[in-house]
Amino acid sequence: MQHILNRMIVQSMETDRSWFEGDLMERFLRYVRVHTTSDPHSASTPSTERQFDLARMLETELRSLGSTDVTLDEQCRLIARVPATGPGDPIGFMAHVDTAPDFPGEHVNPCVHERYDGGVIELGGGFTLDPAEYPMLSRYTGETVITTDGSTLLGADDKAGIAEIMTAVAYLTAHPQIHHPEIEVIFTSDEETGRGMDGFPVEKLRSGFCFTIDGTDEGAVEAECFTAYKATVSFTGYSIHPGSARGKLANATSMAATYIAMLPRSESPEATDDRYGFYCATEVTGGISKASATIILRDFDHDIVKRRISYLEQLARTIEGSFPGGKVDVNVDRQYLNMADFLAPHPEVLDRVRKAIAATGMEPVIHRIRGGTDGARLCERGIPTPNIFTGGQNLHGRYEWIALPAMVRASKTIVNLVQLFAG
Repeated sequence: MQHILNRMIVQSMETDRSWFEGDLMERFLRYVRVHTTSDPHSASTPSTERQFDLARMLETELRSLGSTDVTLDEQCRLIARVPATGPGDPIGFMAHVDTAPDFPGEHVNPCVHERYDGGVIELGGGFTLDPAEYPMLSRYTGETVITTDGSTLLGADDKAGIAEIMTAVAYLTAHPQIHHPEIEVIFTSDEETGRGMDGFPVEKLRSGFCFTIDGTDEGAVEAECFTAYKATVSFTGYSIHPGSARGKLANATSMAATYIAMLPRSESPEATDDRYGFYCATEVTGGISKASATIILRDFDHDIVKRRISYLEQLARTIEGSFPGGKVDVNVDRQYLNMADFLAPHPEVLDRVRKAIAATGMEPVIHRIRGGTDGARLCERGIPTPNIFTGGQNLHGRYEWIALPAMVRASKTIVNLVQLFAG
C-alpha cells in the first residue's frame, strides 16, 4: 500500500513544478552570489575562509527545515540529518561549497533569461552564448536559462547541486506523508582543489550509499570517472651571470619549458575525449635557479596512468642530460581512483537511480566523468557514491549556464530516490 501511495506522490510532483521552480530559483541565485572560490596554493583546510560564508548559511537553513545533528566542523564540512518518516537504511547526498579557481568567482551577477527565444544570448563585454556553438541551449527554447554576465563564472559547479539538495529537503519537509529513510546531507569544502575528502570523518556517516549531485547533462548518471594523479616536478638549475654562462649555466626555467614541451601533444586534454586520458600542465613557476611545474595525469585505466608516471620519470632524466648541472625531481600524489571498480559490486544502486530519473519522465543516460568528484574518494572509503546530474553546462568559465527545468528534474530525482530506498 505504501509503495502505491509513494508512486502517487511521485506522479503528483508534476503539479508542483512551479513550487520547485520558485524554490530552486531563489536558492540558486542567492547561493551563487556568495564568493566561495578555493585556493590550490593554500595549505589550510578549508583553503579559503570565505567558504564558511555559504556553509554557515546552509547550516542555518537546514536547522530551519528541521534537520537534526547539524554539524559544521573546523574544516568547513557540514553534515546534517533529515529525520526518517519511514523504515529504511540511511542514504546520503553530497555537494561542495567551493567554486573553481580557474576563473573569477567574486561578484557573480547571474542573468536570468525567461522564455529563452533560442537565439544568441548576449552575456556582456562582447561575449555571447550561441546555440550554433553550444547546441544544448536549443533544448531549452521557451524555458528559463541562467547565465553569467560574462565577467565571472556562474558557480553551478556545484551550487546547483546544493540548491537541488536543499529544495528536495524543503519539499520532503513540507510533505511528511512521503515515506523515506533518514537522509544525510553532506556539504564539503575544497572539492575543486582535490582536497575535499582529505581527512573527511567518514566514520561519522550512517549512510550505506551516497550520491554526489555534481554532474552536468540533464538525465545523466555517472558511475565511472578518471583515475587521477598529480605530479609536482621540481627543477634545480645552476645560476651564473649570463655573460660568463657558457658551459656552466643550467637555466631552471628553460628546463621546465623543455620538459613541458616534450609532453605528448596527442595525449593532452585538447586532443582527447571519450576513454582517452591525458597529461595536463596546470601551472609553472620559478626562475633561473629553481622552477616548478604541476602536471595532472588522468585516465580510466590505472595501468595507463602508471605508464604516464613512468614517462615523467624518464623525461626527468632526459632533461638532466640536456642541461648538465641541472637536476629534476618528480613527486607524484594520488588524487582519486576510478569509482567504477567500487560501484560494480552494487548494481542495485544504479538501478534505483535509473528508476528515480525515469519517474520524472526522462530516460536516464549512463555517462563516464572525464574528471572526478568527492564521491570517487568516498567510494574508496567504503561508501559507493555515483554522481547525478545538476544540469550545469560549460563549467568553470564565463560561458557557464544552466536551465531551470534541468534543476527541477535533478531535485525531483532526489525526492524519488529517497522513496526507492525506503524499507
